[in-house]
Amino acid sequence: MKFLFIADPLQGFSVKKETTLAMMDVTHKAGHQVWHCHIEDLKSIQGLITSNCQNLSIKRGESVWYEVLSSELHELTHFDFVIMRKDPPFDMSYVTATWFLSEAVRQGARVFNAPEALRNHSEKLALLEFMEFAPPTIISHSLTDMKTFHQQHQDIIIKPLDGMGGRGIFRVKADGLNIASIVETLGNHGERALMVQKFIPEIADGDKRVLLIGGEPVPFSLARIPQAGEVRGNLAAGGKGVAQKLTVKEFEIASQLGPILAKRGLHLVGLDFIGGYLTEINVTSPTCFVEITEQTGHDVAKQWLQNLENTLK
Repeated sequence: MKFLFIADPLQGFSVKKETTLAMMDVTHKAGHQVWHCHIEDLKSIQGLITSNCQNLSIKRGESVWYEVLSSELHELTHFDFVIMRKDPPFDMSYVTATWFLSEAVRQGARVFNAPEALRNHSEKLALLEFMEFAPPTIISHSLTDMKTFHQQHQDIIIKPLDGMGGRGIFRVKADGLNIASIVETLGNHGERALMVQKFIPEIADGDKRVLLIGGEPVPFSLARIPQAGEVRGNLAAGGKGVAQKLTVKEFEIASQLGPILAKRGLHLVGLDFIGGYLTEINVTSPTCFVEITEQTGHDVAKQWLQNLENTLK
Protein backbone atom coordinates (compact mmCIF):
# COMPACT_ATOMS: atom_id res chain seq x y z
CA MET A 1 0.00 0.00 0.00
CA LYS A 2 1.01 3.60 -0.57
CA PHE A 3 0.98 6.20 2.24
CA LEU A 4 1.37 9.93 1.61
CA PHE A 5 2.38 11.99 4.65
CA ILE A 6 1.64 15.71 4.35
CA ALA A 7 4.00 17.16 6.93
CA ASP A 8 6.64 19.73 7.74
CA PRO A 9 10.10 19.62 6.11
CA LEU A 10 11.93 16.36 6.84
CA GLN A 11 15.11 18.21 7.76
CA GLY A 12 13.38 19.69 10.79
CA PHE A 13 12.22 16.37 12.26
CA SER A 14 13.47 15.46 15.73
CA VAL A 15 14.79 12.00 14.90
CA LYS A 16 14.54 10.74 18.49
CA LYS A 17 11.05 12.05 19.30
CA GLU A 18 9.14 12.75 16.06
CA THR A 19 5.75 11.02 15.98
CA THR A 20 5.40 11.46 12.21
CA LEU A 21 8.74 9.71 11.74
CA ALA A 22 7.56 6.86 13.99
CA MET A 23 4.51 6.56 11.71
CA MET A 24 6.70 6.55 8.61
CA ASP A 25 9.07 4.00 10.13
CA VAL A 26 6.39 1.48 11.09
CA THR A 27 4.74 1.93 7.69
CA HIS A 28 8.03 1.30 5.88
CA LYS A 29 8.83 -1.75 8.02
CA ALA A 30 5.41 -3.21 7.18
CA GLY A 31 6.38 -3.16 3.50
CA HIS A 32 4.27 -0.18 2.47
CA GLN A 33 5.48 2.74 0.34
CA VAL A 34 6.18 5.98 2.22
CA TRP A 35 5.70 9.26 0.39
CA HIS A 36 6.04 12.83 1.68
CA CYS A 37 4.96 16.29 0.60
CA HIS A 38 4.32 19.75 2.03
CA ILE A 39 0.99 21.59 2.03
CA GLU A 40 2.53 23.98 -0.52
CA ASP A 41 2.86 21.03 -2.93
CA LEU A 42 -0.90 20.50 -3.12
CA LYS A 43 -2.56 21.85 -6.26
CA SER A 44 -5.41 21.39 -8.72
CA ILE A 45 -4.63 20.38 -12.31
CA GLN A 46 -7.75 20.43 -14.49
CA GLY A 47 -9.81 19.95 -11.34
CA LEU A 48 -7.82 16.95 -10.07
CA ILE A 49 -6.05 17.36 -6.72
CA THR A 50 -2.40 16.48 -7.14
CA SER A 51 0.88 16.93 -5.31
CA ASN A 52 4.59 16.89 -5.97
CA CYS A 53 5.70 13.99 -3.75
CA GLN A 54 8.88 12.23 -2.71
CA ASN A 55 9.05 8.45 -2.33
CA LEU A 56 11.20 7.73 0.74
CA SER A 57 13.24 4.89 2.13
CA ILE A 58 13.40 5.16 5.92
CA LYS A 59 16.82 4.42 7.43
CA ARG A 60 16.45 4.69 11.20
CA GLY A 61 19.69 4.44 13.14
CA GLU A 62 21.78 6.05 10.41
CA SER A 63 23.13 9.61 10.36
CA VAL A 64 20.86 10.42 7.41
CA TRP A 65 17.53 8.80 8.30
CA TYR A 66 15.87 8.88 4.89
CA GLU A 67 16.70 8.49 1.22
CA VAL A 68 14.65 10.02 -1.59
CA LEU A 69 13.97 7.27 -4.11
CA SER A 70 12.04 9.41 -6.57
CA SER A 71 10.15 12.68 -6.94
CA GLU A 72 6.88 12.43 -8.82
CA LEU A 73 3.60 14.24 -9.42
CA HIS A 74 0.57 12.16 -8.35
CA GLU A 75 -3.14 12.60 -7.88
CA LEU A 76 -4.01 12.08 -4.23
CA THR A 77 -6.29 9.21 -5.25
CA HIS A 78 -3.08 7.37 -6.23
CA PHE A 79 -2.45 6.71 -2.54
CA ASP A 80 -4.23 4.24 -0.27
CA PHE A 81 -3.90 6.62 2.68
CA VAL A 82 -3.19 10.35 2.90
CA ILE A 83 -2.00 11.30 6.38
CA MET A 84 -2.38 15.00 7.23
CA ARG A 85 0.37 15.76 9.77
CA LYS A 86 1.15 19.44 9.21
CA ASP A 87 1.87 21.15 12.53
CA PRO A 88 0.06 24.37 13.47
CA PRO A 89 -0.25 27.31 13.09
CA PHE A 90 -3.79 26.88 11.85
CA ASP A 91 -3.54 29.74 9.36
CA MET A 92 -4.95 30.36 5.88
CA SER A 93 -2.29 28.13 4.32
CA TYR A 94 -3.51 25.28 6.52
CA VAL A 95 -7.16 26.02 5.78
CA THR A 96 -6.42 26.12 2.04
CA ALA A 97 -4.74 22.72 2.33
CA THR A 98 -7.88 21.30 3.96
CA TRP A 99 -9.97 22.70 1.09
CA PHE A 100 -7.73 20.87 -1.38
CA LEU A 101 -8.03 17.72 0.71
CA SER A 102 -11.82 17.97 0.92
CA GLU A 103 -11.97 18.00 -2.86
CA ALA A 104 -9.51 15.08 -2.97
CA VAL A 105 -11.84 13.14 -0.67
CA ARG A 106 -14.73 13.88 -3.03
CA GLN A 107 -12.59 12.45 -5.82
CA GLY A 108 -11.98 9.27 -3.83
CA ALA A 109 -8.90 9.92 -1.65
CA ARG A 110 -8.86 8.62 1.93
CA VAL A 111 -7.52 11.36 4.22
CA PHE A 112 -6.76 11.02 7.96
CA ASN A 113 -7.71 13.10 9.88
CA ALA A 114 -10.64 14.10 7.70
CA PRO A 115 -10.16 17.66 6.38
CA GLU A 116 -13.67 18.78 7.34
CA ALA A 117 -13.07 17.58 10.89
CA LEU A 118 -9.75 19.42 11.05
CA ARG A 119 -11.46 22.65 9.98
CA ASN A 120 -14.41 22.23 12.32
CA HIS A 121 -12.54 21.24 15.47
CA SER A 122 -10.58 24.12 16.89
CA GLU A 123 -8.23 22.47 19.36
CA LYS A 124 -9.35 24.86 22.08
CA LEU A 125 -13.00 25.57 21.18
CA ALA A 126 -13.81 21.89 20.60
CA LEU A 127 -13.72 21.59 24.39
CA LEU A 128 -16.99 23.56 24.62
CA GLU A 129 -18.96 20.50 23.48
CA PHE A 130 -17.70 18.52 26.47
CA MET A 131 -17.74 21.08 29.26
CA GLU A 132 -18.97 18.52 31.78
CA PHE A 133 -15.40 17.16 31.79
CA ALA A 134 -13.61 20.53 31.70
CA PRO A 135 -12.43 22.93 34.41
CA PRO A 136 -14.19 26.31 34.70
CA THR A 137 -13.51 27.94 31.33
CA ILE A 138 -14.44 31.03 29.37
CA ILE A 139 -13.50 32.16 25.85
CA SER A 140 -13.88 35.85 25.16
CA HIS A 141 -12.43 38.99 23.57
CA SER A 142 -13.35 41.03 26.64
CA LEU A 143 -10.87 42.06 29.33
CA THR A 144 -13.85 42.75 31.58
CA ASP A 145 -15.01 39.14 31.24
CA MET A 146 -11.55 37.88 32.10
CA LYS A 147 -11.22 40.15 35.12
CA THR A 148 -14.60 38.92 36.38
CA PHE A 149 -13.49 35.31 35.86
CA HIS A 150 -10.27 36.04 37.73
CA GLN A 151 -12.19 37.55 40.65
CA GLN A 152 -14.24 34.35 40.85
CA HIS A 153 -11.34 31.90 40.69
CA GLN A 154 -8.32 33.97 41.84
CA ASP A 155 -5.76 31.80 40.04
CA ILE A 156 -6.18 31.42 36.28
CA ILE A 157 -4.48 30.42 33.02
CA ILE A 158 -4.78 32.58 29.89
CA LYS A 159 -3.85 31.20 26.47
CA PRO A 160 -4.34 31.99 22.78
CA LEU A 161 -6.69 29.83 20.72
CA ASP A 162 -4.08 29.04 18.06
CA GLY A 163 -1.08 28.28 20.25
CA MET A 164 0.88 25.03 20.43
CA GLY A 165 3.73 23.64 22.48
CA GLY A 166 2.88 25.84 25.46
CA ARG A 167 3.48 29.10 23.59
CA GLY A 168 1.71 32.17 24.92
CA ILE A 169 0.41 30.54 28.13
CA PHE A 170 0.29 32.84 31.17
CA ARG A 171 -0.72 32.26 34.77
CA VAL A 172 -2.35 35.10 36.71
CA LYS A 173 -2.39 34.57 40.48
CA ALA A 174 -4.61 36.15 43.12
CA ASP A 175 -2.93 39.56 42.93
CA GLY A 176 -4.06 39.91 39.29
CA LEU A 177 -0.66 41.33 38.38
CA ASN A 178 -0.36 42.30 34.69
CA ILE A 179 -3.69 40.74 33.66
CA ALA A 180 -4.60 43.74 31.51
CA SER A 181 -1.21 43.77 29.82
CA ILE A 182 -1.32 40.01 29.18
CA VAL A 183 -4.82 40.16 27.69
CA GLU A 184 -4.01 43.19 25.55
CA THR A 185 -0.85 41.56 24.21
CA LEU A 186 -2.24 38.06 23.56
CA GLY A 187 -5.57 39.40 22.34
CA ASN A 188 -4.12 42.25 20.26
CA HIS A 189 -6.28 44.79 22.10
CA GLY A 190 -9.49 42.80 21.78
CA GLU A 191 -9.11 41.59 18.19
CA ARG A 192 -8.45 37.96 19.18
CA ALA A 193 -10.48 35.81 21.54
CA LEU A 194 -8.59 34.08 24.37
CA MET A 195 -9.24 30.98 26.44
CA VAL A 196 -9.19 31.43 30.22
CA GLN A 197 -9.31 28.48 32.62
CA LYS A 198 -9.14 28.03 36.35
CA PHE A 199 -5.60 27.07 37.36
CA ILE A 200 -5.41 23.39 38.32
CA PRO A 201 -2.69 22.76 40.95
CA GLU A 202 -2.37 19.14 39.80
CA ILE A 203 -0.37 20.46 36.84
CA ALA A 204 2.58 19.70 39.13
CA ASP A 205 1.83 16.01 38.49
CA GLY A 206 1.73 16.55 34.74
CA ASP A 207 -0.35 17.69 31.79
CA LYS A 208 -1.38 14.23 30.53
CA ARG A 209 -1.69 13.43 26.84
CA VAL A 210 -4.18 10.60 26.21
CA LEU A 211 -4.23 9.31 22.63
CA LEU A 212 -7.29 8.04 20.77
CA ILE A 213 -6.71 5.85 17.71
CA GLY A 214 -9.79 4.99 15.69
CA GLY A 215 -11.91 5.96 18.70
CA GLU A 216 -10.03 3.63 21.09
CA PRO A 217 -7.84 4.93 23.94
CA VAL A 218 -4.17 3.99 23.98
CA PRO A 219 -3.77 2.33 27.43
CA PHE A 220 -0.95 4.67 28.51
CA SER A 221 -0.76 8.46 28.71
CA LEU A 222 2.28 10.68 28.71
CA ALA A 223 2.36 12.98 31.74
CA ARG A 224 4.30 16.08 30.72
CA ILE A 225 5.61 17.40 34.01
CA PRO A 226 6.67 21.06 34.36
CA GLN A 227 10.28 21.64 35.35
CA ALA A 228 12.14 24.36 37.23
CA GLY A 229 9.15 26.34 38.42
CA GLU A 230 7.42 26.33 35.03
CA VAL A 231 3.63 26.26 34.81
CA ARG A 232 3.75 24.61 31.36
CA GLY A 233 4.23 20.88 31.04
CA ASN A 234 4.59 20.84 27.25
CA LEU A 235 7.66 18.95 26.07
CA ALA A 236 8.47 21.87 23.76
CA ALA A 237 8.56 24.09 26.86
CA GLY A 238 10.98 21.81 28.71
CA GLY A 239 8.50 19.47 30.40
CA LYS A 240 9.57 15.95 31.38
CA GLY A 241 7.57 13.15 29.76
CA VAL A 242 6.60 10.23 32.02
CA ALA A 243 4.38 7.46 30.63
CA GLN A 244 1.60 6.29 32.96
CA LYS A 245 -1.28 3.86 32.79
CA LEU A 246 -4.59 5.64 32.24
CA THR A 247 -6.58 6.40 35.37
CA VAL A 248 -10.14 5.09 35.58
CA LYS A 249 -11.49 8.60 35.00
CA GLU A 250 -9.23 9.27 32.01
CA PHE A 251 -10.20 5.94 30.46
CA GLU A 252 -13.92 6.56 31.00
CA ILE A 253 -13.84 10.04 29.46
CA ALA A 254 -11.64 8.92 26.56
CA SER A 255 -13.91 5.93 25.90
CA GLN A 256 -16.94 8.22 25.83
CA LEU A 257 -15.40 10.80 23.48
CA GLY A 258 -13.57 8.31 21.24
CA PRO A 259 -16.49 6.97 19.18
CA ILE A 260 -18.01 10.46 18.83
CA LEU A 261 -14.79 11.95 17.43
CA ALA A 262 -13.96 8.93 15.27
CA LYS A 263 -17.39 9.09 13.63
CA ARG A 264 -16.51 12.63 12.51
CA GLY A 265 -13.36 11.44 10.77
CA LEU A 266 -10.90 12.13 13.59
CA HIS A 267 -8.82 8.97 13.50
CA LEU A 268 -6.00 10.25 15.74
CA VAL A 269 -6.79 12.57 18.64
CA GLY A 270 -4.78 13.80 21.61
CA LEU A 271 -6.84 14.54 24.71
CA ASP A 272 -5.12 16.67 27.37
CA PHE A 273 -5.94 16.13 31.04
CA ILE A 274 -4.84 17.98 34.16
CA GLY A 275 -5.99 16.62 37.51
CA GLY A 276 -8.75 14.61 35.87
CA TYR A 277 -10.07 17.62 33.93
CA LEU A 278 -10.17 17.61 30.13
CA THR A 279 -8.42 20.80 28.98
CA GLU A 280 -7.87 20.46 25.21
CA ILE A 281 -8.76 18.21 22.26
CA ASN A 282 -5.82 18.10 19.83
CA VAL A 283 -6.48 16.95 16.27
CA THR A 284 -3.93 18.50 13.90
CA SER A 285 -0.78 16.50 14.69
CA PRO A 286 -0.97 14.75 18.08
CA THR A 287 2.38 13.51 19.38
CA CYS A 288 3.93 11.35 22.15
CA PHE A 289 4.06 8.03 20.23
CA VAL A 290 7.79 7.60 20.79
CA GLU A 291 7.90 8.42 24.50
CA ILE A 292 5.00 6.10 25.37
CA THR A 293 6.46 3.26 23.29
CA GLU A 294 9.96 3.59 24.74
CA GLN A 295 8.78 3.69 28.35
CA THR A 296 6.02 1.05 28.29
CA GLY A 297 6.76 -1.29 25.39
CA HIS A 298 3.31 -0.61 23.96
CA ASP A 299 3.98 0.13 20.27
CA VAL A 300 1.69 3.09 19.61
CA ALA A 301 2.76 3.48 15.98
CA LYS A 302 1.99 -0.19 15.33
CA GLN A 303 -1.47 0.23 16.90
CA TRP A 304 -2.01 3.27 14.65
CA LEU A 305 -0.98 1.41 11.50
CA GLN A 306 -2.98 -1.72 12.26
CA ASN A 307 -6.07 0.36 12.95
CA LEU A 308 -5.68 2.14 9.61
CA GLU A 309 -5.10 -1.13 7.75
CA ASN A 310 -8.27 -2.54 9.33
CA THR A 311 -10.30 0.29 7.80
CA LEU A 312 -9.77 -1.37 4.41
CA LYS A 313 -11.11 -4.74 5.50
